[in-house]
Amino acid sequence: MKLATLNDGTRDGQLMVVSRDLKTAQLADGVARTLQRALDDWSFIAPQLDAIYQELNQGRGRRTFAFEPARCMAPLPRAFQWADGSAYVHHVELVRKARGAELPAAFWEDPLMYQGGSDDFIGPCDDIALFHEEWGIDFEAEVAVITDDVPMGATPDQAHQRIRLLMLVNDVSLRNLIPEELAKGFGFVQSKPATSFSPVAVTPDELGDAWKGGKVHLPLHSTWNGKLVGKPQAGVDMVFNFPQLLAHLAKSRNVRAGSIIGSGTVSNTDGKRGYSCIAEQRCVEMIADGVASTPFMAFGDTIRIEMFDSDGKSIFGAIDQKVTQAGV
Repeated sequence: MKLATLNDGTRDGQLMVVSRDLKTAQLADGVARTLQRALDDWSFIAPQLDAIYQELNQGRGRRTFAFEPARCMAPLPRAFQWADGSAYVHHVELVRKARGAELPAAFWEDPLMYQGGSDDFIGPCDDIALFHEEWGIDFEAEVAVITDDVPMGATPDQAHQRIRLLMLVNDVSLRNLIPEELAKGFGFVQSKPATSFSPVAVTPDELGDAWKGGKVHLPLHSTWNGKLVGKPQAGVDMVFNFPQLLAHLAKSRNVRAGSIIGSGTVSNTDGKRGYSCIAEQRCVEMIADGVASTPFMAFGDTIRIEMFDSDGKSIFGAIDQKVTQAGV
């Protein structure tokens, strides 16, 4: 099943069911006005949404209209929780190596995770509006899950059963603001502006065999200014799968329906498939040449993040954004 949220001018938008080919949609207002409402009573509402989905795919939908990603908000325009992991430890290792620091052994055994802002996500085609290029604007292509209620102390196996939806992420980072924030020892705030997500969130069964072991075994494509800069395999080199990340989050607290957990920047150790953020490329340059030559994003730059199935068809639709100067 594929779900999205129409931007109707309200804070939380209207839930839509989207056809598998991403061509048509139908409002789910007779079932659940918002995705959060559906998640709050998933066992009852999901079958009704799936009935609409089946009709759409058979060409029998009612009150259907053309699906337009540009009219979408984030699937959850605001969420009770957004926690981003760093499951691809190679990415962290590379960043530390570039600055001459060793990776603590514990990083391979216990996930890194930060609590992000979840009150103001931006849509998949909304501009990334920021005040200064000098902040070091970077994209980060990731995968994320949306959960049902997960009780405190849940095991990874138990957490796996509470994953309801998956989507793509652009976790924008302001690289030049990060060092001073981390030096304070309290994590990211100003260096992590509004996050964007794919227009469509999908149930795990939509991925077929690509959803295995709590990972998505497909390449994640990032296209910067029209040039493909990376398509690393999301299922490769993911040290901690989504159930493990979710169990980590639930160690000492309940996780409520509508929580979003990110994978962190998708990264492969061999480097042959490119990169999912500029910082990683700059780290490779630093290690090889002693200086980073690839610049961060500038006003007017574009970034497109997308994932395709084995037949080359887009699964989630694309995050397709432009960096602009705020206040201009």
